[in-house]
Amino acid sequence: MPVDVRLPTVLRSQAGGQASVPVDGNTIGDVLRTLVGEHPGLKGQVLTNDGALHKFVNVYVNDDDVRYLQSLDTPVKDGDEISILPAVAGGMGATAEG
Repeated sequence: MPVDVRLPTVLRSQAGGQASVPVDGNTIGDVLRTLVGEHPGLKGQVLTNDGALHKFVNVYVNDDDVRYLQSLDTPVKDGDEISILPAVAGGMGATAEG
C-alpha cells in the first residue's frame, strides 16, 4: 500500500530532488526502511545505525507526531501522508530592550 512521504528541501537532494515519494509499508518503520533502502543517502538523516528514529528528525502521519503514537510501529494505510521534518533547535537569545 503506497503512502506519500513528503520530504523537506534539505533532504530532497538525497531523493533525486523529489518533494514527495510514494512508499509501500504497513507501519512507519516499514515505510522509512523502504525509503532509505531506495534512497540510501537518507539513512543517516532519518534513521540511526541501529534502525531507530533519529532524534533530530520529526515524523508525522497526517499531522500527528509518531513519537506520541506508536513511533516506528505506528500503522499507516493507503492514502496517508507522512511528513519528515528536521528538528529545529534553538533557544532564547539575547533580547534587545529599550
